[in-house]
Amino acid sequence: MAEIVAGFGVPHTPMFPALVAREGPHCETAQLFRSVADHLEAVRPDALVIFDSDHLNTFFLNNFPTMSVGLTSQTSGPNDGTPGLPRYSVPVNEALASHVYASGLECGFDFAVSQEFEIDHSILVPLHFLTPTMQIPIVPIFINGVVHPLPAAKRCYALGQMLRQAVEALPGNARVAVLGSGSFSLDVGGPLSPRGTYSGVPDSGWAESVLGYLRESKTDDLLNAATSQRLARAGNVAGELLNWIAMLGVIGTRRPRFLEPQMEHGHAYGVWRWD
Repeated sequence: MAEIVAGFGVPHTPMFPALVAREGPHCETAQLFRSVADHLEAVRPDALVIFDSDHLNTFFLNNFPTMSVGLTSQTSGPNDGTPGLPRYSVPVNEALASHVYASGLECGFDFAVSQEFEIDHSILVPLHFLTPTMQIPIVPIFINGVVHPLPAAKRCYALGQMLRQAVEALPGNARVAVLGSGSFSLDVGGPLSPRGTYSGVPDSGWAESVLGYLRESKTDDLLNAATSQRLARAGNVAGELLNWIAMLGVIGTRRPRFLEPQMEHGHAYGVWRWD
């Protein structure tokens, strides 16, 4: 049967491609992404499922799904003009995406589905650093982490559990990795951003708490703490944490092999492996 081989969590800060181009491969951000990329290369996945929160670029308020599967053979982007980020064509594992979509419906997840779409920096910044040749087909699963009300953390965790069951039900020996993309505390252009800045971390204490839950694998505590109200106090895009929570639903209660924070940015880099 197919198997889940690893889980990853990374940020997708749009300034990072330009920052690394300017500061070089030895800067902190480049080295942290390189550490995660080394683990990704080591597990040799045939597909990478990405839990992501679109930033009103792929979807907009006239049609903004709570959860959606990207079901196509190829996508491209960025569709938001992120500075320093080249335009990429990205292969999608259409067969796996179709299976996940059907499995979700059977398990009570009323997914939306998109068959013609482009992607923004929230997927392409991680891929830019982790798979710059775009050699690993992806399956994008969009979770609304931006427009309140947000889906419940426990529902996102259950989404991850469903994904694991769906993958393990596949015949063959495909190796599938999962990735959660986003920050723990961040406000962009909103009232919680630190004074005098367009974006920043309004709740570093919450980010530290999330890091502790992840480090100690206190998943139940994280799910209970990550209410929609609590995420709202951590910034207008702090709901991106739900992508990490969905990833945790896939990998279970394992502790991370690698977990390094950038608390000044309200996020971290994590790797879960069991090989």
